[in-house]
Amino acid sequence: MTKKDWFGIAYVSIWVVIWGSFGSIVDLPLLNAGIYLPGSIGQITTFSISALISFLVGFLIFPKLTKFFE
Repeated sequence: MTKKDWFGIAYVSIWVVIWGSFGSIVDLPLLNAGIYLPGSIGQITTFSISALISFLVGFLIFPKLTKFFE
């Protein structure tokens, strides 16, 4: 495997952690405010929207970072 392959694997792994952290930071105040209950459609929607945002940002950043491996 090349450095570029390892970078891709590490990038996706790190980005999943970032998405989970971002989703949890958004989710906690909503749960504490009683806007929705754990496991409800509201929580699924929150994590789905945060996943979409995270995917778009990660997709836009990735090509800029891979230039270092060319």
